[in-house]
Amino acid sequence: MGEIHNTQYFKAVQEENKMDVSEILEQVYVALTEKGYNPINQIVGYIMSGDPTYITSHKNARSLIMKAERDEILEELMQVYIDTKLK
Repeated sequence: MGEIHNTQYFKAVQEENKMDVSEILEQVYVALTEKGYNPINQIVGYIMSGDPTYITSHKNARSLIMKAERDEILEELMQVYIDTKLK
């Protein structure tokens, strides 16, 4: 046991089967496109409202997107935008 005055660092164990946010977004994008939806509008609607009904259940997309926190999705989108547009 460490000293009481020191802060311990907890490293979360990553689940082996946990999907990356980018993988989730890709699969959701494909499912929305296949069903004829505008994937950008639908994903934005979900991020803004938190309402999963913006995402089709086709190919389990609704369940997939709910596995990632909305802030994680937004962070991924911003990172890709910055990496591709601003660097």
